[in-house]
Amino acid sequence: MRARFRPFANRSASRSSFTMLLFVPLVAVLLATGCGTGGSGTKRTFSGNTAVVVLASSTANDQLFQFSVTLQSLTLTSQSGQTVSLLASPAADDFMHLNGHVEPLATVSVPQGVYTSAAATVTEAFPACAGQSAGTLLVDEALGGVNGPTAASIASQPITVTGSAMGLVVDLQVSQTAQFSGGCSGSLTNSVPITPTFNVAPISISTQPTNSANGKVFGVEGIISSTSSDGNSFTAGALPSMNEGSIAPVWQVSMSGSTVFQGVGSAAGLTAGMPVDMDFVIRPDGSLLATRVAVYDTNTTNLSVAFGSPLSIYASGGFQAVYPLMDTLEVEQMGNLSSLTGFYGGLLNATSQISGQLTNLQSLPFVPTFNSSNMVDGQNVLFSTHAASATFGESVTTLTLLPQTINGTVSAISNEGNFTTYTVTLAPYDLFPNLAVQPGQTSLLTNPNTVVVYADSNTQTLNSSAISVGGLFRFYGLIFNDNGTLRMDCAQVNDGVAE
Repeated sequence: MRARFRPFANRSASRSSFTMLLFVPLVAVLLATGCGTGGSGTKRTFSGNTAVVVLASSTANDQLFQFSVTLQSLTLTSQSGQTVSLLASPAADDFMHLNGHVEPLATVSVPQGVYTSAAATVTEAFPACAGQSAGTLLVDEALGGVNGPTAASIASQPITVTGSAMGLVVDLQVSQTAQFSGGCSGSLTNSVPITPTFNVAPISISTQPTNSANGKVFGVEGIISSTSSDGNSFTAGALPSMNEGSIAPVWQVSMSGSTVFQGVGSAAGLTAGMPVDMDFVIRPDGSLLATRVAVYDTNTTNLSVAFGSPLSIYASGGFQAVYPLMDTLEVEQMGNLSSLTGFYGGLLNATSQISGQLTNLQSLPFVPTFNSSNMVDGQNVLFSTHAASATFGESVTTLTLLPQTINGTVSAISNEGNFTTYTVTLAPYDLFPNLAVQPGQTSLLTNPNTVVVYADSNTQTLNSSAISVGGLFRFYGLIFNDNGTLRMDCAQVNDGVAE
């Protein structure tokens, strides 16, 4: 099978940066300048500032595997006409890996009050898809563009800034933004109109956050840049995706006696250059406290890391120098990995691991396993290498299975032990069915269109309607290949997105 790719170096010819001005009309429900009335008729007053944590998120189906967006600026304007900036500098993120959950972009001190409008300037937006055409693997990462400033369609909602800290979710509406109507273009020239669309909504921070709707942040991948002298905190930068570079998010993270460490014994084992997989909560002052810090490769020498979905896993082939090889989507990466896709070898010698984010694996009614022999195209995998420079077929050191989001229709509901099971049917363009049958594959799926989802009392249910047969939902969790059947240990459920 031949794979055709559009490398980073050629992207400038196929797309141009654009500047998009978002104007968000927000309906003010508190009419008095700087104050309002509560339900009891008492007058609300505002004083001082609130720490506002700007959180990136997305609402998407599975048509795209990546959507990198750069916010040049983001502002709020109060009903009295005062404008405040929410970004000290441009911020970029891949919004697709945040489908249904959140990741901090910035924290800023904002004067309390009612804000009736918002504006943003976006300078880049790169949707990307992957698929097959007549046996040829296609990766299309420049589907369209915008000519000049474009007004976004945004749900009206008042923003009342109050309290010591709050969150403000900037939620990319992917289907409305990139109006994608089919599979990857066979000529890699698919022209897709882009109408940037965001929802901007406040969230309250719970005293004990449990999910992305009340201040808990899950599965953040980053690289430690520095640690504090007292060992109680560190600074980490996100693994950048397309063209993010130095404007990818940076987080100041504190630790406590309750922080769980995986891969290292304690905070003392953390050093600059280490890749970390983190969960943290937003504290009452807007700062970030790590509840879990995992290090899946502690060797920082010549380290390159990336995460994404394997596109093709080959057991043999005339062009391959090391067996087996995998061709992997680098959704976000750091080190000597410089292109969207690459070939990596030596999988049989790699250390295989499973993310420690979910703690109920031993309770599942099936044996959850992940290794180079049963890894399949479409799973979300973090991998590391230690080659001195980027080479064809460089050896993989670690393979770690990470949680991911799927969007699908529930076709059956049952129970197994303490778990409710949902049989979820995927759209044909989802990576699992789309890439399930390719030359050279050794790990085959019995029914790649279906994922059996396992939910227990720990699963966070953020869906607005009860899960029922025929309903469309998004499920976030670890997906395993159980002897040809895809099964998910589910951490969170959200409302689905039209396919």
